[in-house]
Amino acid sequence: MAGTVVVNSELVAPHQELKLHSPPAEMSSLPNGFPAVLNSSMAWTGQQFEQQPDFIHHLDVEELREIDAALKHFKALELDGDLVTPDNFPLPTVGPNVLKGMRQDIYQGKGFAVLRGLDSKQYSIEDMTTIYLGVQAHIANCFGRQDKKGNMLVHIIADASSKEKAEHHRHSTSPITFHNEEAGDIISWLTRNAAKSGGKCIIASTYTVYNVLAATRPDLIRTLARSDWPFALPKFQCRPVFFYQDGHLITNFGRAALMGSASHARPAHLPTLTASQVEALDAIQDIAEATKFEFTTQPGDIHFINNLAILHRRAGFVNGSEPNQRRHLVRMRLRDDEMGWSIPLDLESEWNKAFGQAGTRVWHLEPMPSGYFPLRSQPN
Repeated sequence: MAGTVVVNSELVAPHQELKLHSPPAEMSSLPNGFPAVLNSSMAWTGQQFEQQPDFIHHLDVEELREIDAALKHFKALELDGDLVTPDNFPLPTVGPNVLKGMRQDIYQGKGFAVLRGLDSKQYSIEDMTTIYLGVQAHIANCFGRQDKKGNMLVHIIADASSKEKAEHHRHSTSPITFHNEEAGDIISWLTRNAAKSGGKCIIASTYTVYNVLAATRPDLIRTLARSDWPFALPKFQCRPVFFYQDGHLITNFGRAALMGSASHARPAHLPTLTASQVEALDAIQDIAEATKFEFTTQPGDIHFINNLAILHRRAGFVNGSEPNQRRHLVRMRLRDDEMGWSIPLDLESEWNKAFGQAGTRVWHLEPMPSGYFPLRSQPN
């Protein structure tokens, strides 16, 4: 392509200069139905939050007491942890004053939030997991499966016990690229332990990515909205990366599912990406890097992202020799029936597998051997 477009405006942080190739004249329009700009609080750059960390709610003493009382109330009922609801994990103040606002912000605001202040050392693993579930019950009413075994809790830990595990995103210590999980309106993580160094959470707004592309490379939005993207995982399927439905931009992709990776070699018989598709993925990565927001989580933190609108990745990290210096996050998939966005037809199958009534649900409080907790076909 001849020429480049230099992006250096309110769309990108002032210190960033982003260069994209100029679009061909015959492909300078957006796909039918896609807006010229997404005017939404979901369209942000990381610089907005560097000096105003209002995305973090710090629990005060009274709020912590209320959560502790809710835990004791739930335990007195002698129910299994997966039966937690807002009614049996009552948070009369934290629920409406804190978690309701987070829920709205995740679905209708900036698309992410952090709850901070829980002391993980104060609780057993079982009790901390129950608190994790109880808090989330006030955010979303559906918890989703994350693999074919029905595991509900995914443990993100470094594991070099085999080459396969060491190269898998879940168990690697290397940085990973921006992506979405293949199902779930909301993805949440409980930080049990942080690494000795590194391991920051890095997120970026797909709404901002879209606005940059719409202003500079609308042809790439046309490419991303076509139904010819050959996803290899979790099953072979040709579908778009970008959807625009009911006023929402929905993004769903992972590079490994489209290009393969060290731990997930792409089958030779499957079609490969075209040059324009590779360029579109690279543009997403570059814009996301230029507009990203990085934050560090602490033990006891619970953080949430809107998986339909926010890309995420992890920075590389180094674990220490002490147990409390070994990064361990627990991840869940969530959906709220009341506030949940409508899901495109091409994605419904994965949402049904995660949130449908059919299928088992398994809750492992600790990482399990491969037979119980297999590496998912999706590498992210």
